[in-house]
Order: sequence, then structure tokens, then C-alpha cells
Amino acid sequence: MIDWNQIPDHPASPDFNNLLTVLRREVPVRPTLFEFFLNDRLYQRLAPLSEFEADVSYAAQRQVMTAFHRLGYDYVTILVPGFKFPSERVYEKQTVSINAGGLIHDWESFAAYPWPDPEVADYDILNVLGAALPAGMKIICDGPSGVLENAIEIVGYERLCYWLADDPELVREVFQNVGSRLVQFYDRVAAHPAVGACIDNDDWGFKTQTMFSPTQMREFVFPWHRRIAEVVHAAGKPMILHSCGHFERIIDDMVEIGIDARHSYEDTILSVEEAYDRYHDCFAILGGIDLDFICRSTPGEVYARSKALLTQTADRGGYALGTGNSVADYVPDENYFAMIRAVLDLR
Repeated sequence: MIDWNQIPDHPASPDFNNLLTVLRREVPVRPTLFEFFLNDRLYQRLAPLSEFEADVSYAAQRQVMTAFHRLGYDYVTILVPGFKFPSERVYEKQTVSINAGGLIHDWESFAAYPWPDPEVADYDILNVLGAALPAGMKIICDGPSGVLENAIEIVGYERLCYWLADDPELVREVFQNVGSRLVQFYDRVAAHPAVGACIDNDDWGFKTQTMFSPTQMREFVFPWHRRIAEVVHAAGKPMILHSCGHFERIIDDMVEIGIDARHSYEDTILSVEEAYDRYHDCFAILGGIDLDFICRSTPGEVYARSKALLTQTADRGGYALGTGNSVADYVPDENYFAMIRAVLDLR
């Protein structure tokens, strides 16, 4: 009888080359895991913070690194602190209005907005954690949200949509100021030797369409992601796009931008199984076990679907197993561990 709630042990040492092989759309030597992030309950369960001295620098990030290592990941995701676009949006609930919190209402407030300086971010975290990485692991850096998400955060989605018709030049200036700073940030993090890849995290749509029309996305949003991909690739690192929402009308755009992999899949939009069959020749497919499925199913059902997905992708490569988005705090631990076991049992 399997105790699905027991923390699974993994027999393999970390080796970031396995994930690099996946990102090159090749077959790794063993099944590979990918996750954007877990949740605080899991971090504490996997790597109790009491194990670390209170005065140890970056204790919370070390906890995340230990948790990822314990479960068999070949990397840890790290957000460099100290670089964030200010807004007044308050995150007190699971659902937050994307019209809330905007500080830019017109040209005057645009001129007064306190644009952050990416040069003052705390890049020393990469030196400290890089030196503490278990052998074989690398850091994957994500951003403080993405180009479109930050524009929406500091303006508000509804206002930004009106401006597309009423004041496109102000829209252009907002994206210029957001996008150029994110390019500068990724240029810094991608160059660090402890960083093995970067995640360009920017939600572009919802269930039925993109946030702007594809034409408007191509004018205001995608050029900055192309620049981000360029600086990451110039450092010799792969770029992973994490982007929620409907994406089939912009497949060619993602290929043209130059992403190496795409993460975030939802059964109500396109199941990961079908996405893999359609698009694994365009970019690597990461994660995809739908969050609603992983929450509502039994551990045995999660394990079976995960195992079937690994079988589907085994001979063609370019796939790493994980959830469709991230391990939210409402995901039952035993269901998440069931998904993990599907990989670990094949190592």
C-alpha cells in the first residue's frame, strides 16, 4: 500500500544537463522534473527553516533550494530581490482585480511614476546561493513579473485597453519604460555563471484569447520579449517562457521571439498531451498536469496520468514533468507527491 503523503526519496544526483537536454528538445538520460515554484507549506515540510541559522543570509531562498534538491529537481528558481515596479495593488485574496492598484492615470502621473532601477537589485544573492548550490544544480532566474503584467499592474487593464484607442503613444511609452528595464535586468542575471537558464514570466491571455489582440501584442509586447530572449541567448543560456492563457493564435510569434520552452498549460484551453503532439517541434513543453485535475483527482489518478505523459514523450524528448502552472497552496501534498513519484520511479 503506497503512502502517497510520504515525501518521496529520489535516487539520482542533480544534473542540470538533463534539463538543458529537454530545452534542446532532445531525449534526456532520465525523466526530468520542472516546476516554477512550490508553496510555503511544502517548503517548510521539505526543508524546515529551523534547520538554518537565523542570521544566515537569504535563509528563505536557501530553504527553497534545499526543497527543490530534496525532491529531485536539477535546479532552483530564484527571483533576485530589490527590483520591482511599484503599484498600489493589494494582494490579500486569491483573486485580485487587474484594474486595481494602478499609479499611472495620464501623462502627468506617468512623468511622476517612480520607475525602478534594475541596477540596484540585490544581485549578490546569485554569488551567495551559487556558492551553496549542491553539485550539479544551477539557478534559474525569473523576473519580477513580465512586460505585459507590469504594464497592467501600474496602469490597470481596463485603462490600458482604452488607451490603445485613445492614446497609443502613452501605451508605447509605458511599455518602453517597463520593457527596457526588464531587458537590463535579464542581461545582468543571465550573465552570472551560477545561472543556467532564465524564465521570462508574463501572462499573455485568459481562457479564450490573448489580453490584447495579436496585432497589438506584436506592436507593444512581443518586441520586448524578443529583446529579453536576445540577451539571455547572448549569455549562452536558454529562455523559458512562462505564460498563462490561450496561445494558439500566437504560436508563430513565440517561435519568432526565440523561446526555448513554454510553461503553463490548462486542460480547458489545450491539454499538455495535445500541446506536446502539436508543438514539441517548435519549443520544449514543460509541466502541464492541470491544476484542477491535480486538485480533484486521487493520487492514483495523478500518478497514472503523469506516467502516461512520460511514456508519450519518452522517445521524442523535449518534455519535463510538472504541474500546469505551479504547486499552489491548495494542491494536496499527496497529489503533488504522486506526480513526482511518476518521474522518480523511472530513475
